Amino acid sequence: MQTDPGGPRAPPGPPPGIRLIYGGGAVGLMGVVADAALNAGGEVIGIIPQSLERAEIGHRNLTCLEVVDGMHARKARMAELSDAFIALPGGLGTLEELFEVWTWGQLGYHAKPLGLLEVNGFYSKLGDFLDHLVAERFVRPQHREMLQIAGNPQNLLDALSEWRPSAAPKWVDRAPV
Repeated sequence: MQTDPGGPRAPPGPPPGIRLIYGGGAVGLMGVVADAALNAGGEVIGIIPQSLERAEIGHRNLTCLEVVDGMHARKARMAELSDAFIALPGGLGTLEELFEVWTWGQLGYHAKPLGLLEVNGFYSKLGDFLDHLVAERFVRPQHREMLQIAGNPQNLLDALSEWRPSAAPKWVDRAPV
């Protein structure tokens, strides 16, 4: 991703055969990514809650824009349609969605790969914190390894395609405290 005075610019759209499932907005970084994917001839499906359609300025040029009842329905539908999950730099909503889908994988609700696109060190401190959670035994190493991190989109896609789910149980220590 690059930035310029006019706002963020996304890299070229996804490779052939990859479709983008996202929150359906026309603004912000994901709006730019959706436009790049569309301009590259990609399939882009947006899922937006009715209450946010106007606030997020629902993207009208997508392959498909689904309007759903609320945030829970949005996340469930995006998870249903997705084969993998990638988080780009973002704020609280991005982190909330990342951790929720990661937790779903940890609990065995899905066996889909999960990745972070590391742009200019944006997620480096988060990676350090996640390693700290492992060191303090709040997270199993196998669950930490569920999250693939790469600084290059193609490297991240390659890591996601090679990823295999872990069969490790969620709880680090089952002994009562």
